[in-house]
Amino acid sequence: MRTILTLVFCTICILPLPSLAQVNELCQGAYFTEQEGEDFLKSYSYSTRGEWEMRASLIKERILEGLELKDLPPAPLSPPVIHGKRVMEGYSIEKVFIQTLPGIYMTGNLYRPLKQSKSYAAVLAPHGHGQNPTGRFMEQTQKRCAALARMGAIVFAWDMVGHGDSQQCDHKIAKVAKLQTINSIRALDFLSSLPYVDRTRLAITGESGGGTQTFILTAIDPRIRVSVPCVMVSSYFFGGCACESGMPIHKKGEYQTNNVQIAALAAPRPMLLISDGGDWTRHTARLEYPYIRQIYSLYNQPGQVSNVHLPDEKHDYGPNKREAMYRFMAKELRLDLKAILNSKGKIDESNIPVLSPKELSVYNDQFPQPGNARQGDDAVLEVL
Repeated sequence: MRTILTLVFCTICILPLPSLAQVNELCQGAYFTEQEGEDFLKSYSYSTRGEWEMRASLIKERILEGLELKDLPPAPLSPPVIHGKRVMEGYSIEKVFIQTLPGIYMTGNLYRPLKQSKSYAAVLAPHGHGQNPTGRFMEQTQKRCAALARMGAIVFAWDMVGHGDSQQCDHKIAKVAKLQTINSIRALDFLSSLPYVDRTRLAITGESGGGTQTFILTAIDPRIRVSVPCVMVSSYFFGGCACESGMPIHKKGEYQTNNVQIAALAAPRPMLLISDGGDWTRHTARLEYPYIRQIYSLYNQPGQVSNVHLPDEKHDYGPNKREAMYRFMAKELRLDLKAILNSKGKIDESNIPVLSPKELSVYNDQFPQPGNARQGDDAVLEVL
């Protein structure tokens, strides 16, 4: 197997060593060189919608097979617990924990608009591996969730496994990709079940590892109508963490795909690719975006996919990236962009406070972690 790229970005975690049985089927880090990634896309071109849909069906099947999710485990019957409502300016924040598998809980925050409406768009907000301090507590995560809520969307940000309040096992357990995908599906189940949510306006956006969660869920779940994977869709980089490439979703025998083709499974649903010059998305405007746009052209919908490329920026979900996402979401989900504009007509997040992890934390004396919660890697893997 090709040498794994030395990971230099703070937003990426270190891969555990795969077992010998897996090693030939895992595509980790920079599994391709940049040229190999480009050559791969050139060798997989499609001239008809039928040709692509045969390929797309195979890709989806291999993702589900690689994640051991061809048969999704049944959801526990226990209802989500929502508590601790805090009213902010134009939105509220609540604390949520949901049993996604027996004894395994997903934790997060629910942001809701204060303005009453007959129906609401809903946005899933998975996060990457960044530190400031971590996960859903990051400033960039809080800012985008609050801003989208002010614009009129119900937003759910939940913890990656092993981050935030989700401390039942380590983030790098062998089947973390499976658990995180189950959590993504359960998060969508939860969000779409809330009163007054418009199921025709369900969206997802995340950066880095959250970008991987974004295009994986979009690829396997047609309920997602709009997606914005940020700083992650690359022809040669497959994800630097076990939660992205620690299970065999890209390769099996002679079969091979990459994250560009997986992201293209969104077609013809609206998608915005956000890329920058400081990471593995530096070629997106020239390479990955035109490739995906060609897939959309097979549906006569090339305008449904777009790209905002920021060549002087780095690997994050910074203000300019968030602005591009807000404008796209406002258009596609029919949200009120004016709700986050200042008197000069500019997007302004300065009046969105960043709360501390303690203020957002899910568990407390009144709402402790459930007694059946499994503890430790082995106990969680036993369920998986």
